[in-house]
Amino acid sequence: MKTLDKIPTGKIERASKLMKTGVKIGGNYVKYYGKKLVNSELTKEQLNKNNAEDIYDGLKTLKGSALKVAQMLSMEKNILPRAYVDKFSLSQFSVPPLSAPLVRKTFKKYMGKNPEEIYDTFERDSINAASIGQVHKATKDGKQLAVKIQYPGVAESISSDLALVKPIALKLFNIKGKDSDKYFKEVEDKLFEETDYLLEIKQSKEITNSCSRIEGLEFPEYYEELSSARIITMDWMTGSHLSEFSKTDFSQKLGDTLGQTLWDFYMYQIHVLRKVHADPHPGNFLVSEEGNLIAIDFGCIKEVPDEFYFPYFELSKKEVLENDTKFTEKMYELEILTQTDTPKEIIFFKAMFKEMLSLFTAPLNAEEFDFGADDFWNSLAELTEQFSNDSEIRKMNGNRGSKHFLYMNRTFFGLFNLLHDLRANVRVNNFKKYLD
Repeated sequence: MKTLDKIPTGKIERASKLMKTGVKIGGNYVKYYGKKLVNSELTKEQLNKNNAEDIYDGLKTLKGSALKVAQMLSMEKNILPRAYVDKFSLSQFSVPPLSAPLVRKTFKKYMGKNPEEIYDTFERDSINAASIGQVHKATKDGKQLAVKIQYPGVAESISSDLALVKPIALKLFNIKGKDSDKYFKEVEDKLFEETDYLLEIKQSKEITNSCSRIEGLEFPEYYEELSSARIITMDWMTGSHLSEFSKTDFSQKLGDTLGQTLWDFYMYQIHVLRKVHADPHPGNFLVSEEGNLIAIDFGCIKEVPDEFYFPYFELSKKEVLENDTKFTEKMYELEILTQTDTPKEIIFFKAMFKEMLSLFTAPLNAEEFDFGADDFWNSLAELTEQFSNDSEIRKMNGNRGSKHFLYMNRTFFGLFNLLHDLRANVRVNNFKKYLD
């Protein structure tokens, strides 16, 4: 794969790159509609493919927040066309890495020394490259290590990058500009946290220490003395990325075992720690030769405050969904309904969210749930398509709910997708055995 000798870090330089991408996308639409005049049966499949390629090609050289947005969108399998999901998923762990000279320069800047002055060996070529940093293999005192190096300029460009992608996000998710600040502030705060590697080490240690009791789960050890605010050194963990593993001919028993471990891990975090690994994409998990699940990245941790946690999970209960008074009360607590809503909006959004929550919370209301079953996913896809094509939603203010929904819903969507990839059947309350 071609390496990068330079990453655009200036606001104007990065904006110019995105503008060029926009021009390419505009050209794709012109070509599409020109062909559509000749062939009325032409679908948008090729258009989506061309747009996805051009957007990804533009973002992958920028890295940082812009590419992170693509990574987040790649998890939305029921929202984006397949072409976008397939292309954007590459941002999880497969993007052009920094060249060896730029790696050396970056390492010296962040650690004050060259790699060979710190480690016994250091591989100049990266093993994995993602949106915010890339990983190199190293050794020290007989230990195999993974060294994650943050790309230069990533932290400094977060605010300007989000300002550039904000108009696209507003249109894509029907968020009204005047009310969007709380959501973008939540994303901005989380991205700043993800670029603080000292915070990541602290969070990693807290969660791994607490969750080490969960069967079949492994974590790397982190080395603070070999790390800094932009460099993390941890154990090298051997295994297949979950995305690669899910494409193999694994047994149903192994899929169920891995899925149960994954489910218990997330439920324990949410219900016991009240904070959660809010970036559940396949690039953050490995499967070992022994069939254990390995969690390797804790940059994005979402704290779940009580004022959100209690109404959120109350609303997931079947008896609350079926009790109009309690249901309405929780809708206001979670800011899904507001005091300024018209009677028409109240009726519309109550009906919409009741339908959506009845389906989405089905796994939480079962003793066992089969994430490999197609009926759940088909229903989810149909409902998503129904809402995305609903003209009434477009007319109304689409940004509903507490800012905490953003990462909690992302967590559950990501978790459900991973469990679907594993075709796992899980025991929903199994995590409670770890509560003692």
